[in-house]
Amino acid sequence: MADNYLEKKMEEYLQRPATKPRKRSSLVDLLAKNRSHRGFDNKFTVREDQLRSIVEVNRLIPSARNQQVLRFRMVLADESHLVLPHIRLGGALPELHLPFEGQEPRAFVIICSTEAESKYVDMDLGIAAQSMLLRAVEMGLNGICIGAFDKVALREAFALPYEPLLVLAIGRGAERIQIVDIRADEEHTYYRCDDVHFVPKVCLEDLIIK
Repeated sequence: MADNYLEKKMEEYLQRPATKPRKRSSLVDLLAKNRSHRGFDNKFTVREDQLRSIVEVNRLIPSARNQQVLRFRMVLADESHLVLPHIRLGGALPELHLPFEGQEPRAFVIICSTEAESKYVDMDLGIAAQSMLLRAVEMGLNGICIGAFDKVALREAFALPYEPLLVLAIGRGAERIQIVDIRADEEHTYYRCDDVHFVPKVCLEDLIIK
């Protein structure tokens, strides 16, 4: 009896259709989703292990002359009040006073350098910021690079031993964002209409030199 039961269950198992493996996002998918969010869902809390995973990509990415001078200060929700007064978002839309109340970012990565800023440090900075934001998107999160911030205030607030160069805000985005193809001579500034944030991007034909 038991043998017949087990045999029947094995036959049922073998007859089941094979489960398709979960499709992983391609690099193009991640790049398309990696848009700058200026409003975040405050009901969602970014955990320390998530920020650590985002910072960890820096162990794998290229570094000019392999100098590896960038250092990172993670900021979770309990310290976010030390960052928020010193950053500015949505510089092209000053009339909106972004982020809207209740949509402020609550997690950050402050990127610093152990050496004075140079073209090599800036190379590393760009690669690091993009790689970390792509990792965030892969994890189901969103972010934005913030260059408009008070360096002195942030350095004092966190007693940073190095000069802060860039701030990444990380969270779960609360915005609808859409890419719009434009010609190279058209207006590049992002804009909003009907609660959608539009991001103009130069079309491929105008990017290629002929």
